[in-house]
Amino acid sequence: MADNVAPTRSNLLQRRDQVKLAIRGADLLKRKRDALIGEFFSLVKSSLAARRQLGEASREAYFALFLANAWDGPETVSSLALAESKKVEIELKMENIFGVKVPQVQPAEFSDELPFSPVGAGASTLEAASQFRKLVDAIIMVAATETRLRRIGEEIKKTNRRVNALEQLVIPGINYEIRHIRGVLDQRALEETTVLKRIKAKLESKDEKREAKGGELFGAPEAGPTPTA
Repeated sequence: MADNVAPTRSNLLQRRDQVKLAIRGADLLKRKRDALIGEFFSLVKSSLAARRQLGEASREAYFALFLANAWDGPETVSSLALAESKKVEIELKMENIFGVKVPQVQPAEFSDELPFSPVGAGASTLEAASQFRKLVDAIIMVAATETRLRRIGEEIKKTNRRVNALEQLVIPGINYEIRHIRGVLDQRALEETTVLKRIKAKLESKDEKREAKGGELFGAPEAGPTPTA
């Protein structure tokens, strides 16, 4: 990968900016991941509580159904159950949690009016209908918490993969390119320094030779014989 990068100073500066940006991005993703993990464990507690509530509501509802069948008869309960059964409308709202859109399920709203006449129904049947409405609320609550839990869990995995990719692939790769470019530039600088030293040595040698020749040409004349009186 580094062989495809031109070893220039501009590319070196660009890679340094990229590694700084990658480190900053990894740090932000770690903060997001830590915040999501905190939210995840908070939702785990809510999910466990919703599960417990669902278990209690299920026991109460089916016990009330058992009593209704015993007191009012299965035929009466079944006929009234058909009148009670209808579609439950659930409202969804999207909530933004640390940049993650998570669906928020609103509790179902039941009308206080019964879809059948209470005259033909016994107290046990009415109690069973009330308990099953609570059971529906508990089911919706479990679905809501576990949906949020699953969505945040998926985002934690995705964020963790991005952090690992930055720390284990992107940042080491850019650092390798930086070392490669720096090595080539240092080698070029060393070669240029060596060439300059050779040129300087040659120039100094030429100057010394020129000075030596100049001294021979402009040196003092030899002294002649001393004249006699």
